[in-house]
Amino acid sequence: MLTDHHEVLAGRAAAGDRTALNDLLGAIRPDVLRRCARFLPCYQDAEEACQDVLVQVARHIGGFESRSRFSTWLHVVTANSARQTYRSLKRRAVEQAHDVLPVEPADPRTTSVIAGSRLDLLEALDRLEARRPDLVAPMVLRDVCQLDYREIAAQLGIAEGTVKSRIHQARADVREYLLAV
Repeated sequence: MLTDHHEVLAGRAAAGDRTALNDLLGAIRPDVLRRCARFLPCYQDAEEACQDVLVQVARHIGGFESRSRFSTWLHVVTANSARQTYRSLKRRAVEQAHDVLPVEPADPRTTSVIAGSRLDLLEALDRLEARRPDLVAPMVLRDVCQLDYREIAAQLGIAEGTVKSRIHQARADVREYLLAV
């Protein structure tokens, strides 16, 4: 759980304090890893996404503007990184399947109900993003990152009512896809 101390470290890191940045990265790693594991069913994949988040934070902390809390900004970076890691892994699996003998890779849906449902959700989000990218971030921030509507509105720079509407539309679309799977 991120605290006010993390917010202070983030402010100092954004101002160029390298020691604060190192302290911040060490302090947020467990929370980032836990959040990545909410998306990705394989722990090693969650670790890969976590490392990507930490790299992104280190690279872009200077651009962090204190118009929202650091924790909210971090949720956005984490969600985007976990989804990008999933896309990369999916793409690699398809490429590798063509490079070796025609052996079908194991389908996590048949090995774990939790893994399968996470993959189905990621597929539904990818499908939604291709058609309505404006709906994805509000739903992910609410339903996966568990931010409140006010935080989401501040992070995305849209009205709270718009956030609620987009979440409603996204859930309807994702529900329709998941029922068809």
